[in-house]
Amino acid sequence: MIQRNIHLVTARKSMPGRRDFLARAAFGAAFLAVPGAFAEALTQTPKQTEGPFYPDHLPLDTDNDLLILNNSLTPAVGEVTYLSGRILDAKGDPLRGVEVEIWQCDHEGSYLHSKGQSGDKRDQNFQGFGRFLTGEKGEYLFRTIKPVSYPGRSPHIHYKVKAKGRDLLVTQCYIKGDQRNNKDMVFKNIKDEKARAAIEVDFVPMKNAKAGELSATFDIVLSLTPEG
Repeated sequence: MIQRNIHLVTARKSMPGRRDFLARAAFGAAFLAVPGAFAEALTQTPKQTEGPFYPDHLPLDTDNDLLILNNSLTPAVGEVTYLSGRILDAKGDPLRGVEVEIWQCDHEGSYLHSKGQSGDKRDQNFQGFGRFLTGEKGEYLFRTIKPVSYPGRSPHIHYKVKAKGRDLLVTQCYIKGDQRNNKDMVFKNIKDEKARAAIEVDFVPMKNAKAGELSATFDIVLSLTPEG
């Protein structure tokens, strides 16, 4: 059941700096908590291709911690990243209880897909896919790795936002300032500069993190209202 798999990262999966990160994330959420605040300045998140590597066999563990599978003690390889944000409608109001899915390749460029693997090098400890139900302020949180590139693509993370059994948006986020973005055909297909800027995300060191963890914030704005 999804409900079992989408709780916040448990103590078993915690890492140094998480409490500080959550505190800062809550502050950011409070800034945008007023319904409709700054809606006129919001840029709708552009739709992008789902791509060929949406998982064709989901892991038993589909929670929001992609670094640890089930009760394993061995974490995935990569730059640990706490990826958070909010899901907003076209007016800037938060969308509560919508499902956020992410999927991405591991540090070797392999996806959780039968045709998306780089030989036998796939990181068996990387979950590759996660789900989260947004909270009261539309917030979500994942623990994953900083995305890496593979032939033909710049580093990116896939997103799918769903509600009531239907897809609301499929998109991707990219590393802000990465020069490979300008050569990526999926990224280049977005012609509007504001729309491009809306899917580029800063991956920055977490304050007081002892193990070099990163944080990244990606807010998604949907082209709909709560009634849409």
